[in-house]
Amino acid sequence: MAKTRQNRNGEQKVSISVASEITGVEIHTLRYWEREFEEFLRPERTPGGQRRYRPSDIRTIFLVKRLLRDEMFSIAGARKHLREAARIERAA
Repeated sequence: MAKTRQNRNGEQKVSISVASEITGVEIHTLRYWEREFEEFLRPERTPGGQRRYRPSDIRTIFLVKRLLRDEMFSIAGARKHLREAARIERAA
């Protein structure tokens, strides 16, 4: 089975294992972050239920990783930061 796919726009989507390799975040952690950051991290699902991460999902993972591991935010603090950043982006 292919681990990557492209949508109509040519945007490449990758499996959870490839997303894990790209970001350096373990698969179980990606699943956990999907639950904790569900309003920001929602990979597409195949008809069989497999996750397909878009480039925007990969960027979100890198951002969450930076907030939690580098800047030492708590989960709640990272969620609040992401909400504020999204609010500012919508206002711009």
